[in-house]
Amino acid sequence: MKTRVVKAFLLWLLLSTPMLFAQEIGEGLWGGYEGEWEHVSSQLIALAEATPAANFAWRPAEGVRSTSEVYMHLVVANFYMLDLAGQKAPAGFNRDTAKKITSKAEVVEWLKRSLDAVKKAHAAVTPADLARKVNASGADTTVGNVYLRVIVHNNEHMGQLVAYARMTGVVPPWSKN
Repeated sequence: MKTRVVKAFLLWLLLSTPMLFAQEIGEGLWGGYEGEWEHVSSQLIALAEATPAANFAWRPAEGVRSTSEVYMHLVVANFYMLDLAGQKAPAGFNRDTAKKITSKAEVVEWLKRSLDAVKKAHAAVTPADLARKVNASGADTTVGNVYLRVIVHNNEHMGQLVAYARMTGVVPPWSKN
């Protein structure tokens, strides 16, 4: 009898673990995935909007991505990772299209679209979706890990874009106080 209770408990724990990780605590920083996603999204948009249009062509050195190229890299990566998770990119959008988008207005528009697409897609996933196995660049992983990579990748390039901004005299809006 005791063995059955232990096995039942372990089965319950195994099946409920994805739901435990999917629960959110609150909004903003320390608010779980959704709060962290809102934070990095709002910072990326605020920084892009605060950056003068002329700075979108700036690059720190030959052969290094320009400001617009970093933002569009995020757009492409967001849609690519959403595709891994089962969400299709907008019709007609691909890497070649993204290379042609360089103006501040278009870059900011696509950035907002990709960030919003991630937000909506993640809000709709279930614990079963998060546990679903996928193959990402030859590695077996889960949809949950794909979403983790999305947020890490966006934060990684946020740091790069802050450095670009500082190097061109732009103060990130959230650090003016």
